[in-house]
Amino acid sequence: MRREGHSISQISEYLVLNRRTVATYLAMNEQEYEAFLVSQSDRKCILDPFEEFVVRKLKSFPGTSSAQMYDWLKEEYSKLPKVDPKTVFNFVSKMRGKFNIPIASDPRKCMIVEELPMGQQGQAHFGEVNLRDTAGKRVKISFIAMVLSRSRYKYAWFVKGHFTTELTITGHDKGFAYFMGVPDEMVYDLDRVLLMGENHGDLILTDGFRAYAKEVGFNLHFCRKANPQSKGYVKLYITRGR
Repeated sequence: MRREGHSISQISEYLVLNRRTVATYLAMNEQEYEAFLVSQSDRKCILDPFEEFVVRKLKSFPGTSSAQMYDWLKEEYSKLPKVDPKTVFNFVSKMRGKFNIPIASDPRKCMIVEELPMGQQGQAHFGEVNLRDTAGKRVKISFIAMVLSRSRYKYAWFVKGHFTTELTITGHDKGFAYFMGVPDEMVYDLDRVLLMGENHGDLILTDGFRAYAKEVGFNLHFCRKANPQSKGYVKLYITRGR
């Protein structure tokens, strides 16, 4: 793949290997790599007895992650040895290579969302950080970060402890006062502060926040679970420490 012009990232994604591992292999000459393969061939893995199960699952569901495979193993085998998740990852990668089962790529196509009109959308995200007080004691601080999608105007409010529905409403009030207005729509990750659960795909909001959104007059949009492509600007700003 390297000779065909593929990058280390492309190779690691296709073979489900760490980028550093790929770089290590590429740095070897053929004699060194053959010696490495011989040294690895006699190594036993604690998960070897479960090879048939893992291979069968991978062939049926090529996009399976190592975390999902670990869950299936624990469900199927009550006496599964206690192993590190990294061991499961390595074993799944080994089975993919041994039986030529590349990971399935995501068929979804993504594109940049066009800039929205002023006042149409705001985004909010909840987070936590551990800080030290004046006595040097570690204290957990929670925050709500808000950003207006068009202007990127930002606001954050911090509280000691965890957010409740009441504190979430207070944080929104303070953010809207800072922005001097309320956008037509607010975008969120799926958050337990705002949601009680999910019923056949329909999100069930807490009574307090549903009544608040209706009273203030903004619509709610929740990003899909475990889908980073649908996350908004606010998550990017938090991740980058901006």
